[in-house]
Amino acid sequence: MNLITVVRLPFTRSVGWKELQQRHPSIPLLAWAIVLPMSLLPPLLLYYAGTHYGDEFVAGFADREWRFITTILFLAELLTFFVMGWLIHAVVNGTRELSIDYHDAYLLAALAPLPLWSSAIMLLIPSLLLNALAVLVALGISCILIYHGLQALCRRTDEDVVTMSATYTIMAAGVLAWGLLMAIVWAY
Repeated sequence: MNLITVVRLPFTRSVGWKELQQRHPSIPLLAWAIVLPMSLLPPLLLYYAGTHYGDEFVAGFADREWRFITTILFLAELLTFFVMGWLIHAVVNGTRELSIDYHDAYLLAALAPLPLWSSAIMLLIPSLLLNALAVLVALGISCILIYHGLQALCRRTDEDVVTMSATYTIMAAGVLAWGLLMAIVWAY
């Protein structure tokens, strides 16, 4: 699968999803090939921003224990992948109209945070407003990615209310998990 197809995944339910589903990547392969390397990006860039920009980025930013914070963030991101895969499976199979197997649920759990992980690249620019905007856009793209992923993986039609409801539930849990991760960063 090429990069253009991966970039198009959030915007369509037809391009790329069947190819990914047919490849049927194992959960450990998803964890090693996608989740592990991509989940390293935010902690590394946050460590860079925290140690190089200091108070220029946000007042009190320089005085934090960035080694500890970024290590906890990385471990929490890995744990979140496994919890979200289970949650996607439970939410989708909790309805009568939808069905998804564990491999597809974890595939979606591995792909959904890609925009959020990629938005960490904006930490190379010491602007809080720009970084907050990038995270909000990435969060929106992640929501759309989950919606179109559920449509494709569960073989649903456009504007399906059941898929929208499942997406809403999954994203609510995802935003809660993301909020907890951000609370960890700011608490220490």
